[in-house]
Amino acid sequence: MAATKEISIGDKLDALETLQNVDSKIDEIRRLRGELPMEVNDLEDEIQGLETRITRIGNELKDLQTDIANKKNGIKESEELIKKYEKQQLNVKNNREFDALNKEMEMQNLEIQLSEKKMGEADLAIVAKKELETNTKELLESRQVDLKEKQKELKKITAETEKEEKELLKESEKAQKNIEDRILKAYQRIRTSYNNGLAVVSVQRDSCGGCFAKVPPQRQAEIRHRKKIIVCEHCGRILIDGATEEE
Repeated sequence: MAATKEISIGDKLDALETLQNVDSKIDEIRRLRGELPMEVNDLEDEIQGLETRITRIGNELKDLQTDIANKKNGIKESEELIKKYEKQQLNVKNNREFDALNKEMEMQNLEIQLSEKKMGEADLAIVAKKELETNTKELLESRQVDLKEKQKELKKITAETEKEEKELLKESEKAQKNIEDRILKAYQRIRTSYNNGLAVVSVQRDSCGGCFAKVPPQRQAEIRHRKKIIVCEHCGRILIDGATEEE
């Protein structure tokens, strides 16, 4: 957010240092939570996936049972046709008609055998699906217990740190008001570039407090004079004088 009045470089550096200190405290609070939020999200996603899998298995079981029922009906129809053809054979007028009915009965017997084979395969598939369904439900119950524990743990940690984090966020917003947009964007960009979130570091023992590269004496003098914002030539972090911290 752009400042509404002229602010000196020294004040901007003070604001940047304050902002970094506050943001580092916020980072520390969030580190206390560790990977719990991510673990909770992962468990929620896994549970959703398991529930979807259970639904899919249930639908597949229904399809297999429907298929078996259809095959049973088909077998009954074939058996009725065979009986019908057997009766018709008693009234045939020649061998050609008799043989034709025999072929029809053979076809129906083949249909029965095929249906019985398919039913046997479906029965085996049902056993496997039911075992998978049971195992998946057990895993789901286990993950639901894990999720409740993780949520409880996260809620406790969040409750302990929520008030402090809110206050620090207000301080962060207050410090940002004294920093022009261009510099603030650079600060935020640098913060996201490093795992430790340090965009503003002090010069300690003639070195950058971020990457520990040596800072030339002339550049250290410029940093102490606070006439302009100086960044490390190696890591790009904003440098401030660390003399007061060493005292």
